[in-house]
Amino acid sequence: MRHLSFKGIFPILQTPFNKKGQIVFEEVENEVDWLIDIGVNGIGIAIASEVFKLNDEEKLKLLKTVVDRSSGKIPIIMNSGQESTEYTTYLSKKSEELGAKGLMIKPPVFDNVPQAMIEEHFINVASSVNIPIFLQDQGNSPISGDSAVRLSEKHENLSYIKLESIPTIPRFDYCNKNSSRDKLILFGGVGGSFFMEELRRGSSGTMPSSVIPDMFVNVWKLWNEEKKDEAHKYYSGFAELIKILNQGLGLASWINKYVLYRRGVFSKNSSFSRNPGLRPTQEHLYEIDRLIEINNLI
Repeated sequence: MRHLSFKGIFPILQTPFNKKGQIVFEEVENEVDWLIDIGVNGIGIAIASEVFKLNDEEKLKLLKTVVDRSSGKIPIIMNSGQESTEYTTYLSKKSEELGAKGLMIKPPVFDNVPQAMIEEHFINVASSVNIPIFLQDQGNSPISGDSAVRLSEKHENLSYIKLESIPTIPRFDYCNKNSSRDKLILFGGVGGSFFMEELRRGSSGTMPSSVIPDMFVNVWKLWNEEKKDEAHKYYSGFAELIKILNQGLGLASWINKYVLYRRGVFSKNSSFSRNPGLRPTQEHLYEIDRLIEINNLI
């Protein structure tokens, strides 16, 4: 049976590391508790969690920690995408065994293989598990609208897509025109940068960073209460912070964890990121502190 019930705010977990680059699992549990208390609808473990900097043992231990701590209160989505079908299938099946309720998989792009082979890859992985998959339309590994629609029609486990190849809106428009919500459920990404535009196009939710989940939960509630102008005004008050949180070159990981430290979710000794990646300067942190104060985050 096709799964179609995921909706709402699914923040992507930030992984707390100490100065030695080791995961601090006690603070992972703190983050999960905090997110559940805020009222999120699910949690994702994905690129913003730095899964690409973890070995398989670390990935699976991180997933198990989050699943165990959440105690079935909300679904956990695990990014299991890799460059080969075999490796992706292995991580996908392991994730399902450990309690993930959904997967997130981006297209393999290293060999620049034909589109038909990428779609075959998704079908084969989807056939190996019994949980739904979020197709991840991600910047350097995009999924076209027509490919997403085809895949959703070919296998019932391919029933979600996280749209975050900028610009996201044309893909939302294409999927709305060429598919339906009984086959393909649309979620936003890009740190929630286009959340309001996506909501106007019937988005079923978003997967932002875990840093300001309370803001996204409030916007989601206001929108669904038909208080759309109020939702837009409230969201707009965080626009400058959202921009800063979504910087590339490794900055985002450090900045996101700094905000979680300031908000009392992480300790200062657990707010490190793994190398390589740029670190914010003191001036940058001062600018962030100003926005934390303006937005009443502490």
